[in-house]
Amino acid sequence: MTTGLDVAVQMDPLEGIDINGDSSFAMMLEAQARGSRLFVYGVETLALSEGGQEEGKGYTNRLTALVRPVTVRREKGNHATFGEPVRRNLSEMDVILMRQDPPFDMAYITATHMLEHVHGVGPGKALVVNDPRFVRDSPEKLLVTHYPELMPPTLVTWDVHEIRAFRKKWKDIIVKPLFGNGGSGVFRIREDDQNLNALLEMHFARSREPLMIQRYEPAVRAGDKRIILADGTPIGAINRVPAEGEARSNMHVGGVAKKVDLTPRDREICEAIGPMLKERGLIFVGIDVIGDWLTEINVTSPTGLQELARFDGTNPAGILWDCIEARLHAAGQD
Repeated sequence: MTTGLDVAVQMDPLEGIDINGDSSFAMMLEAQARGSRLFVYGVETLALSEGGQEEGKGYTNRLTALVRPVTVRREKGNHATFGEPVRRNLSEMDVILMRQDPPFDMAYITATHMLEHVHGVGPGKALVVNDPRFVRDSPEKLLVTHYPELMPPTLVTWDVHEIRAFRKKWKDIIVKPLFGNGGSGVFRIREDDQNLNALLEMHFARSREPLMIQRYEPAVRAGDKRIILADGTPIGAINRVPAEGEARSNMHVGGVAKKVDLTPRDREICEAIGPMLKERGLIFVGIDVIGDWLTEINVTSPTGLQELARFDGTNPAGILWDCIEARLHAAGQD
């Protein structure tokens, strides 16, 4: 076990999290238990500047952030104690967890470009989890389209005529914003629903982004399975069951998490995508499976660690840290 790491967590305000549901908090507790020193910062404090010339290295850039040392504990209302904020060079860290929530917009994309300046293993580098380049290159609803044999009938387009033709063919459809999260903006449009045209007009009046359209899968009534993968290997799953009268199963909108086992089809899906995830440095990933179909590959800020721990009696955060430490150890940083 690697001990004494400096770990910076790029996240939304720690003060407002649900300590019994937040996966970033679970990762922080585990890192602290292993002897690591924790720091948190908001993405808005990142600053990339020309850092001058280092002896024998030429000119370099400096990526800094306004970090706060923090100690965490599972104590509601008193879960974090902060030190004084200080601007630190992020290359002084061993690990950076990129855990701010989407939307996956230009601000998010810019942060990945900035983090690339420090990403790596070894002197003057910090291992960014997940790899910022491949977070940027792996939009969650588009990455899955590289595996058409695993996914339900799907359309990504701006063309309203194509959308109407898809609806005519499949009758019952799901309409999603391509870069949304947490179930926001997801609609089920049945065959007799008269709101499709109004929905398309509203979306394209406010956005230049295409929509994703998928065949509605009735199996979602039994649950939308979130499978957690650690460096390409499945470590468990939870089943998110939608509330009565709701087409979405996301826990943000009332979905209820339940215990579930991996099926042979789930393992087949994981075996198909696992090598790609590992090669891209996507260490912490959550995929969504409805029935037999892969619908999303979530690489930005996956959730589900605490629910999985409660259902299975395992330590998924510990497994993820084992994978992170293995990468550091392989490069001789321990």
